[in-house]
Amino acid sequence: MSLTMPELVQTRETTTDLPVAPPLMAGDRLTRAEFERRYRQHPHIKKAELIEGVVYMPSPVKHRRHGWPHLILGGWVMTYLAATPGVDASDNATVRLDNHNEVQPDILLRLDPTAGGRSRVDDDDFITGAPELIVEIAATSANYDMHDKKHVYARNGVAEYLVALTHEQQVHWFVLHEGEFVALAPGEDGVLRSEVFPGLWLDASALWRQDLPALLAVLQQGVGTEEHAAFVERLRVR
Repeated sequence: MSLTMPELVQTRETTTDLPVAPPLMAGDRLTRAEFERRYRQHPHIKKAELIEGVVYMPSPVKHRRHGWPHLILGGWVMTYLAATPGVDASDNATVRLDNHNEVQPDILLRLDPTAGGRSRVDDDDFITGAPELIVEIAATSANYDMHDKKHVYARNGVAEYLVALTHEQQVHWFVLHEGEFVALAPGEDGVLRSEVFPGLWLDASALWRQDLPALLAVLQQGVGTEEHAAFVERLRVR
């Protein structure tokens, strides 16, 4: 959860008269309701996630291991949004998946329920349910993004899951097939192409060599396809 969320600031203002909750600590085993209660009453906490009922509190973010690839992939998603009216996205937004999992993905893309999406935005401005695509930037393959989170996302119906491993300089893009994540195979040109969002193309090699023009050029090819145009038209009609 992020301290910059206005809804959490407002919530804290309304809970000052409540008994002070115990501090939120990494490794705590909590329900989602108790996790949210403790977070709201301890505003010094900058980010925490609940994975399978266990509290995780990520370490400080480093530039090359997280900040830079996060910025680039955010720009990649933003460029796709500009060409695809009807698709929603968010950066570091809280997502309520089930009673034991409340996560804060680095980036997500989602469809409105009227367009077949499985998530919704609740009255308190939190996302509930599984977005169609979640993107996480992870320092290594040993990170919980590649293990516990992956299982949680598959079980809750996240259609696609992209993990950028910054130490190994690898991108793993998983697609949900029959309840299990399988690796999305690149084309002969090495480009990864989303199955859920037509035209969302990624040149992973351009990401790691920090070639932003090449990365966006491949994406522009994707959003210039007939498949993308048909997708935009379907969203417009709905």
